[in-house]
Amino acid sequence: MKDSTVSARVETDVKNEAEDILQKLGIPVSVVINSLYRQIIYCHGIPFSLTVPSEARTVDAISDAELDAKLQHSYAQSAAGEGRPLGDVFDDLERTLDK
Repeated sequence: MKDSTVSARVETDVKNEAEDILQKLGIPVSVVINSLYRQIIYCHGIPFSLTVPSEARTVDAISDAELDAKLQHSYAQSAAGEGRPLGDVFDDLERTLDK
């Protein structure tokens, strides 16, 4: 039963941008937070790397040609159907967390 509330202060622009993306994906913020908490439990820690790269890279540091190549590669993968439906990904995640 969901009966606890999580409250956190975040930067307004970060919150807005993330929530806009989640809204486009049709995923409620609470589902993402619950999934993150479950992954923390499953992994016994943060489920992703928290490191600072030795050489930080921003979009400004990528050449137009390199960015174009990355976007074309991603588009080709999408057009070839090399992705998975979001529902399937969440179903797999839930099955993993229920173990």
